[in-house]
Amino acid sequence: MSVFTTYLQLGFFHIFNLRAYDHLVFLLALCAPYVLRDWRRVVVLVTSFTVGHSLTLALATLDVVGYSPQLIERLIPVTIILTSLLNLARAGRAALRRDDAAAATANGPLLLAVPNLLAVGFGLIHGLGFSSYLRELLGQQRRPVLELFSFNVGVELGQLLIVGLILALGYGLIRGLGVARRDWLLVSSGAALGIALVLLIG
Repeated sequence: MSVFTTYLQLGFFHIFNLRAYDHLVFLLALCAPYVLRDWRRVVVLVTSFTVGHSLTLALATLDVVGYSPQLIERLIPVTIILTSLLNLARAGRAALRRDDAAAATANGPLLLAVPNLLAVGFGLIHGLGFSSYLRELLGQQRRPVLELFSFNVGVELGQLLIVGLILALGYGLIRGLGVARRDWLLVSSGAALGIALVLLIG
């Protein structure tokens, strides 16, 4: 197996590792306001998150920046809490009390939207969390450019799969079972918030 394929698989499966479930919870909170027809906006949003975490993952792995793993472990749940609170505030808006609330976001900017900018910022924190795992894998290797690239590609593919599953679940609940979109947003964001609070105080 090639180096590229090896690290691509490691990045992909790391997202599904129970050690990385905080990143799964963040993705749930990040994508909770969207439904399946918003998929273009969601892809841009997740890619924005990837841009952020790829930057700090590379800088930390190459020893360009230092950080405190204990601090990052605390900051990651903070990013989930902030994202969840923004979702809950959004759910309280009159426009989102209707099931057909896509118009609230459909006409906004696609690239420079506020959620995308926040995703980049929060991605910077999550990238440092990813780097601890990758540095364990690399050992003493100092210039792992190919490994970094393929690991990031694997992480992005894993994230897109997870996001697709989240959107499919939301679609099934909203369209299949008649759950109100606002209720889905409240429940999913509330669940993410609760898990993040446990992580923060644990």
